[in-house]
Amino acid sequence: MNISDLLIPELHHEVALTEKFLRRIPENKFDWQPHSKSMNVKQLASHLAEIPSWISGTMDMDEMDMGGYTPPMYNSVDEMVNVLKENAKNAEISLKKADEEYQKNWKMTQNGQTLMEMPKYNVLRSMVLNQLPHHRAQLGVYLRLLDESVPSSYGPSADEQ
Repeated sequence: MNISDLLIPELHHEVALTEKFLRRIPENKFDWQPHSKSMNVKQLASHLAEIPSWISGTMDMDEMDMGGYTPPMYNSVDEMVNVLKENAKNAEISLKKADEEYQKNWKMTQNGQTLMEMPKYNVLRSMVLNQLPHHRAQLGVYLRLLDESVPSSYGPSADEQ
């Protein structure tokens, strides 16, 4: 079995769950944030839509410089879902590389300073794919605090029992 045969179904599952969460967002609450140090709803949801593009960034490059990076911002739930799905489609293509590609080192730098360096497989497992449930859980808390229903993830939520 190839590594991609393991990661692609996981990606599909995580993207489908993320879409459910994004679709619960009331667009009139995009500016809401639970704390001044927290992202607002629009920033968090835009970030979730972007995450699958990190898979392509990991698999298609050997190094990424984050200097000057500005996170994308999307203006509607539909746009976020479309970006999420497009990024996932491109990620799936990138994941279909030979297993040897997963063993190559990948480096993240910022203005010439190395922030991290590890094999691409480790980047995908520890830094990229885990970002989806992490930030989706944040969005679930936001939804709860906004008194919106929270979708189920890996089991029923209090709203879907």
